[in-house]
Amino acid sequence: MSTELKYRKATIIGAARSGVAAAKLLKRKGMNVFLSDSTSEEKIGSTFINEIKNNEIAYELGCHSSRVYDADVMVVSPGVPQTSEVIQTALKKGIDVVSEIEVASWFCKGKVIAITGTNGKTTTTTLIGEMFKDAGYKTFACGNIGIAFSDIVDQTDEKSIIVLETSSFQLDNIKTFRPFISILLNITPDHLDRYESFDKYIESKMRIAENQDKTDYFVFNYDDELVKNSTRMNPNVQQSAFSLNPAVKNSVTTGAYLDNLDLVYFYYMGEENIIDTQNLIIKGQHNVYNAMASVISAKIFGIEKDYIKKTLENFKGVEHRLEYVRTLEGVKYYNDSKATNVNSVWYALKGFNEPLVLILGGKDKGNDYSQIEKEVKQHVKHIVAIGESKQKVYDYFNKILPVTMAGSMEDAVSKSALNAAPGEVVLLSPACASFDMFDNYEHRGAEFKRIVNSLK
Repeated sequence: MSTELKYRKATIIGAARSGVAAAKLLKRKGMNVFLSDSTSEEKIGSTFINEIKNNEIAYELGCHSSRVYDADVMVVSPGVPQTSEVIQTALKKGIDVVSEIEVASWFCKGKVIAITGTNGKTTTTTLIGEMFKDAGYKTFACGNIGIAFSDIVDQTDEKSIIVLETSSFQLDNIKTFRPFISILLNITPDHLDRYESFDKYIESKMRIAENQDKTDYFVFNYDDELVKNSTRMNPNVQQSAFSLNPAVKNSVTTGAYLDNLDLVYFYYMGEENIIDTQNLIIKGQHNVYNAMASVISAKIFGIEKDYIKKTLENFKGVEHRLEYVRTLEGVKYYNDSKATNVNSVWYALKGFNEPLVLILGGKDKGNDYSQIEKEVKQHVKHIVAIGESKQKVYDYFNKILPVTMAGSMEDAVSKSALNAAPGEVVLLSPACASFDMFDNYEHRGAEFKRIVNSLK
């Protein structure tokens, strides 16, 4: 692709994982690269600073100087809000503003399967990656999952499959990004601290398919009314849908549905019973949806049922998503740190029959707890509130059930253990971002596991 010839100078905003990866990639392609981050070297950390220095990338920290606007293109990291002064000034100056996945896509030789949605992205990305690896494809699982697209793109060839987890923030600044298969799992209110309205958030999610054409596929959740009825759906792409209801067959020519407990794939030549969902290790309705989306992707490539079924039967899920930690004195502990919004917690609560002590709270993103009030009443006996939003959690739920506030994760685990009886579950499912107390949700989950495993 000749896109690299269009730009000569690139400014990268953000010195974390995706920003550094984009800077390295564009420098390898011969561009004049400058990296800028408004935070300090101490906050960024030695790992990324060493990468910048080792690759001889020009950079500045602690501010965005006027030098950032001496560029043909600005590449922004997902953590930089669209409303930030540096982005808005660049746009006013006529500088193209793009995301890291846009940059990496310019140089990608393989076929991209891109996954987005409010919930389930990481599980589905990982599952599809395993499915294609098991079927013998040269496969890369990357993106928002933890490995930057830019870090692997030079390893791709025409036969490669790139399974890419994409967030709304990454989709905000695409221009030509065009996956072969785009998957939209669901849309529920999230990141309302970053978007001026829920409608703008929906708009970002729907952008995943905007550049696709009739040779590409858009796979979507037919049971999600916001997705199914969106006026922003690309009419030019081949549509495939998944649903818990067989009626989905009346609306699209390919897809998947649930027949009692059986996951069935259908297409123009007939149907194929793939697996009894009771044989999935990953539990819950949300994981049935994730499995359906994965099956459709595999079948588009013609992968045989035996490979698909074997992967589904052996897939144990991802770290920090309803992850079993240990049992102590009859109490089971689960780490669901990846539940950074209310809808994720809704799914988590539905996955348990035992009484729960729920650790809830963190950096609030405009949460509406009425969405889980019914499920909390049904499944939760006690809430331990943590983080910046602990007062909000306390104020909302204290009239419904006992709520205890905790000052740290150690305090939260200790108070949860005190309130849990044998046969019950302590569940960390915060419904909030982690940045008030931790580096990210992985750090939060790792600390929870460390503390739980140290209990005696």
